[in-house]
Amino acid sequence: MEIILTILVFLLILLVLVLAHEFGHFATAKLAGVKVEEFGVGFPPRLWSFKRGETIYSLNAIPLGGFTKMVGEEDPSHPRSLAAQKRPTRILILCAGSIMNLLLPFLLFTIALMVPHEVPTGPVVITEVLPDTPAASAGLAVGDQFISIDGKPVQNSIDISRNVALKLGQEITLVMKSTDNTTRTVKLIPRWQQGAMGVKLEMTEVNWVKESEPFWQAIPDGFTTSIETLVLYKNEILKWIIGAAAPAVVGPVGIAQMTGEVIQGGLSPLLQFAAFLSLSLGIVNLFPLPALDGGRIAFVVLEWIRRGKRISPKKEGLVHLIGFLLLIAVILLVTYHDIVRIVSGGSLTP
Repeated sequence: MEIILTILVFLLILLVLVLAHEFGHFATAKLAGVKVEEFGVGFPPRLWSFKRGETIYSLNAIPLGGFTKMVGEEDPSHPRSLAAQKRPTRILILCAGSIMNLLLPFLLFTIALMVPHEVPTGPVVITEVLPDTPAASAGLAVGDQFISIDGKPVQNSIDISRNVALKLGQEITLVMKSTDNTTRTVKLIPRWQQGAMGVKLEMTEVNWVKESEPFWQAIPDGFTTSIETLVLYKNEILKWIIGAAAPAVVGPVGIAQMTGEVIQGGLSPLLQFAAFLSLSLGIVNLFPLPALDGGRIAFVVLEWIRRGKRISPKKEGLVHLIGFLLLIAVILLVTYHDIVRIVSGGSLTP
């Protein structure tokens, strides 16, 4: 029963994220006058469909995605094709899916904050200060308790991890309570490497408090959380680029596993998880890789660099096909590792 619930929730989250993404493409294409042949939920074979106007709306058998089929995505010969539109219009239509995925978390985080959820609270103290680290240079010591970071009160160790991760490479101000109950202000710059401050932490006492925010507070807090999550995502990618951390990649099976683990925390953590997935989908789709929206945008930019000279539709279509096949191969490889991890009892969430 638990596995069935996990699968159903995973598919529901995927459906919401994909529909938001594809609706972005669909709506902007319609507004721009591009002919949309089909708006599909899932991938063929087709299970059910109906036609309204010039567009077929379909429900398909493979529930792992969706699509918006526009006339002439690479071929400009049709006057209402995507490829026949001006470059700014094409870029907007291609970006619209990711824009929707970047906007959706604002709604999801807002609802998550309004839903009653349990939050761990308690004193967080330093149990070890590693040598040659920002914490050691700033004079932090074993037994010091965190009171606030940049003026934000510290309720738990999650607050510390999040606020420090938001300010990697930037100065932060800590208010600490020493073992003699005196408080002092400390400034340090978290490093990009693993262990940003260079300390080990422990919550000496954990209490669980139910929290929920009224909508007038949840709306601005949902917006702030969305922006902060984007910053965290950006910082994580920068860590991969500079070699400070290894990329962590999971496939559909891994995401389903994470969904099952997050479900245990209730609706609020699940909504936050869905928001993070939406941000991930929006950002990854803008990567300039063939078969992704970013790959198609790259061809439009290349056309602009070549002063309007297009790559032939046949060549562009071949590049996207090869890219799609490589993407499927990567997903299968990652899925294999996901299955191996699950069989061995590994987890993806704390």
